[in-house]
Amino acid sequence: MTDNAPSPWNLPNTITIVRIGFAPIFFVLLLIDGGADGAARWIAALLFIVGIATDGIDGHIARSRGIVTDLGKLLDPIADKILTGAAFVGLSILGELPWWITLVVLLREIGITVHRMIIRHENVVAAAWTGKLKTVLQAVALSFALVPLWTLLGEWIHWINGVTMALAVILTIASGIDYVVTALRGRRV
Repeated sequence: MTDNAPSPWNLPNTITIVRIGFAPIFFVLLLIDGGADGAARWIAALLFIVGIATDGIDGHIARSRGIVTDLGKLLDPIADKILTGAAFVGLSILGELPWWITLVVLLREIGITVHRMIIRHENVVAAAWTGKLKTVLQAVALSFALVPLWTLLGEWIHWINGVTMALAVILTIASGIDYVVTALRGRRV
């Protein structure tokens, strides 16, 4: 670390760590009423939306202030995966999302995270644009699935939930393939 390198203990990394802390609280709130769509569900959905929104905030602060760190590059995607993973698992536990979707998403997320951890001493791999877009689509799809809008707007909202989730799953798979292809090309260079 040089004298000019930003400290890893900066505001963006602190926000990322707080996002990681949101995950277990969100998870408990989501499951506590067993899918009854009560106050706990609304609070869980709000906590998820606030937590996932901080992803853009911490990144913007880090880039605009020139305090991007290797720790932030490593923790930021992990924080996203923990929070979105908790949402996928919670929705599957509640029977609102097929387990195969959760398993496909988790396999991609865990596989890439493990790969990043293995190569982190050689090179910290920042998220590619496809991975960032995947995270945004997952956030939108999960937000629609978590907020019980059907209690206010009717059952038709499930159609929107299904379309956004299908797009998120497709992009999750595509960005995983993109990551693997890029990693394999990097080894050949």
